[in-house]
Amino acid sequence: MPKAGSTALIRVSGIVDESIVDGPGLRYVVFTQGCPHHCKGCHNPQTHSFEGGFLLSAEAALDQMQENPLLSGITLSGGEPFEQAEALCALAEGAKVQGKNVMTYTGYVFEDLLARHDPWTDRLLDLTDMLVDGPYREELRDLELQFRGSSNQRLLDRAEREKLAAAFNSR
Repeated sequence: MPKAGSTALIRVSGIVDESIVDGPGLRYVVFTQGCPHHCKGCHNPQTHSFEGGFLLSAEAALDQMQENPLLSGITLSGGEPFEQAEALCALAEGAKVQGKNVMTYTGYVFEDLLARHDPWTDRLLDLTDMLVDGPYREELRDLELQFRGSSNQRLLDRAEREKLAAAFNSR
């Protein structure tokens, strides 16, 4: 299993030091820069370009997180986190060392991520406690959903992903 270095650089659109809307509890949120999905009605269209944002080391982000003992976890959002899976593995690994949980948003569906057979994608999935998958679909917008914007998106905990992966691998 690959292990990422803490000096890995992440192209970031922005950071929210404390959020209560991007996952359970008080969260440190990293909005990655770069997204291939370009969902109509996207909440973060400024994250679409792969050229924008700024570079942040996993180590610097982890240092910022360490300063707040009230954080329960980190949320990786976008942009599209799985376009930077290797660098985000370093951040997620460090968050785990700090005792934090990891929530990741993706515009890909879980099964498509599995089909990549990419070690960094697989590692980031393994480090993720809660995954929100699927593209935002404006016509399916639902403000009542927990941590999601449209009804096609799934909130998948580790146990649910294991069931889906078993079904996917038995095909």
